Parts: sequence; C-alpha cells; structure tokens
Amino acid sequence: MKHVEASIKINRPIDQVFAFVSNFSNATQWQVGIIEARVTSSGAIGVGATYVWVQQMIGQKMDTRGEVTAWDPPNRYEWKSTSGPFPLSGGVTFRAESNGTVVTQYADADPGGFFKLAEGLLVKQIEGQFAQSLEKLKALLEK
Repeated sequence: MKHVEASIKINRPIDQVFAFVSNFSNATQWQVGIIEARVTSSGAIGVGATYVWVQQMIGQKMDTRGEVTAWDPPNRYEWKSTSGPFPLSGGVTFRAESNGTVVTQYADADPGGFFKLAEGLLVKQIEGQFAQSLEKLKALLEK
C-alpha cells in the first residue's frame, strides 16, 4: 500500500474551507484530473454517503465509486473506493491555524495489474496532482 500526502495553508476560516472542499460537486473546480464528481446517495453527506468521480490519470480515464467512511465537520472526512481500477482510500483534514486553515489531503492506494507495473509513475502523478490541487484550492478560496 502506497501513502501519498500533501498540505497547504489557506487564509480562510476552517468552516468555509471545510464547506467548500467537502461539497463533492466542487471537486472539478480544484482537484486536478477530476472530470466529474457527484454524490449518488440521497440525504445529507455523512458516513455511508456514496459518490462517483471520473478521473484522468496516467493517460487512463478511470471511474471510481466510493463511500464516505468518516465525517467530522469541520475537522476531517475520509472515504474509500467501492469499485474502480484498484483499492483506494483517503481523506482530507482541516486544522485551524492563525488566520487560516491547514488542509491536508491524503490517499492510500494498492495498485494491481497494469497499475502495479506503473506504480512509481502513478504515485508521482498523484503526488503532483495533490500539490497542484491544493495550490488551485488556495488560489480559488483566497481570491
């Protein structure tokens, strides 16, 4: 299992940052490589809510379905894939810090098959996408 993590400080209150990031329909605005993202369950977002995202990665278009596994507003949420190219889980944490919020995005992947062969490339791409995504999020929320 490979772990990837990136953090950034955003000069906005924790409640505002959590509200934006935890709204899955906003993912296409800030997450690099995400083409489509939507909640597929009814009701409020929380543990057990389901979603689908379509992502472009290492030249492949990947559909991933998942489920929210932890929900602790405004501190963190976690998720896991329930279908997709390989097992994947992760989350986002939010920590209030002097005039802003530190956001940490992380994921654990267990690539197999073709993706196992390309594991090094896959991990590098995810690391780059996380860093770019957080920079994009910062610029979006601070403007």
